[in-house]
Amino acid sequence: MRQLLEFIPIALFFIVYQLDGETVSLGSWAYTVDGIFTATAVLMVATALQFLVSSLLSRHVEKRALWTFVAVLVFGGATLLLRDQTFIQWKPTIFNWALAIAFILFRYVGERTLMERTLGTQLQLPHAVWLRLNAVWVGNFLFVGALNLYVAYSYSEATWVSYKLYSAIGFTLLLTVLTALLISPHLKDDDDGGPDARAASDDA
Repeated sequence: MRQLLEFIPIALFFIVYQLDGETVSLGSWAYTVDGIFTATAVLMVATALQFLVSSLLSRHVEKRALWTFVAVLVFGGATLLLRDQTFIQWKPTIFNWALAIAFILFRYVGERTLMERTLGTQLQLPHAVWLRLNAVWVGNFLFVGALNLYVAYSYSEATWVSYKLYSAIGFTLLLTVLTALLISPHLKDDDDGGPDARAASDDA
């Protein structure tokens, strides 16, 4: 449910952008959609609502959701105030590269990676697997950030908007699959194992 909520603001951003130049009327009120600027405003509102609903459903504030909301607020606000879409186009890159830096730093601070610190109470995995997961996620963040800039500066604004929607879905699914492939053999080991596996299962 929460994963589905994450895509709603991006989907609305895409939909509103497609209405560029059209007039939306509600009774005596009428508004002409102003391309990426209206879409950005909708993205900001939708992200705020998504963050609120997600926090209420999980009954706690997830750090990733919080930083996503802050990033959209800052870069979206700059886009609207300065009437420059460059800020919202850079937002995915800055956000993903910031995550990559965080994952790299935590890799060398202490004995556990950021993912192990976050999910270690739910998953019992060998340290080498946590390191591989960390490397995969860092690679994903770096690649996604770089590809976003390539599309933004090499293609039209409309192409970038479409890319933003489909890449968000595509890369999320790809990262989920890769993560599952790395984790699943060890989950099977836990199921087939002895007392240690059962203990790990009880702790999860």
